[in-house]
Amino acid sequence: MASREAGGKAAEKLFSLSGLFAVYKPKGPTSAAVLNLLKERLLAEAGVQTKDNKRKRQVLKIGHGGTLDSAATGVLVVGIGKGTKMLKTILAGSKKYTAIGLLGKATDTLDATGKVTEEKPYDQITKRDLENVLQKFTGDIMQVPPLYSALKKDGERLSTLVKRGEAVEAKPARPVRVYSLSLQQFQPPLFTLDVECGGGFYVRSLVSDIGKELSTCASMQELTRTKHGPFTLEEHALHEDKWTIDEIAQSLEHCMSLLPGEPSHKKLKTEHPEETAVSCE
Repeated sequence: MASREAGGKAAEKLFSLSGLFAVYKPKGPTSAAVLNLLKERLLAEAGVQTKDNKRKRQVLKIGHGGTLDSAATGVLVVGIGKGTKMLKTILAGSKKYTAIGLLGKATDTLDATGKVTEEKPYDQITKRDLENVLQKFTGDIMQVPPLYSALKKDGERLSTLVKRGEAVEAKPARPVRVYSLSLQQFQPPLFTLDVECGGGFYVRSLVSDIGKELSTCASMQELTRTKHGPFTLEEHALHEDKWTIDEIAQSLEHCMSLLPGEPSHKKLKTEHPEETAVSCE
């Protein structure tokens, strides 16, 4: 009887949770898979059966605020309860990334998961060359999104269509915003960038475009989202061992207190809200 009461209280607490918090997304799973695992953990802790009754699974409203590639790691903002309605605002806000690029090799996906499509020499490139080029990619710029992406055509992801072998035209260049861009390390052929950008920006495209600007080619090797809105990797992203109802309740309290002080996101919105909503990496 006592355990049933405890389960009832846990379920009550879980379904009363509302707001935004952040989790750590490891390398490997998709953002959707991370969210599903989180959901299963919470429902299991609350004693809510999900296998027998699929409708119950839908009762827990949960969503994430911007896809991270499977190979990427870092901050994944999660909305729970009424917090799911706040995700579009978070999507339009700024994000910070640390990316490692590789000079001399291009791939079809623009990152390390793809097939090599081109190889070019890079020995002539100096640290100063790289730093000078970065200035061209700071501020309001135009960017062509990668074909392998979560952007959609006729309701299907471009990456799904490409993998199926269908001919997919590149999306037209669109306006994106880069607040800051700096070179952290240069050990040819590798270079490490810190990027702060607005919604709908692709770091993979940035790395590829930098390679072209340097008269060689480049692909992204690693990507970590270190900040999304006010939520940072170090302070706010809950690792898997903290995915409990109590830990999330505490995190929600802390994270929600950070939001009112945020500047208005309205001016940061891109002209492609429906695309921003499915992809920000």
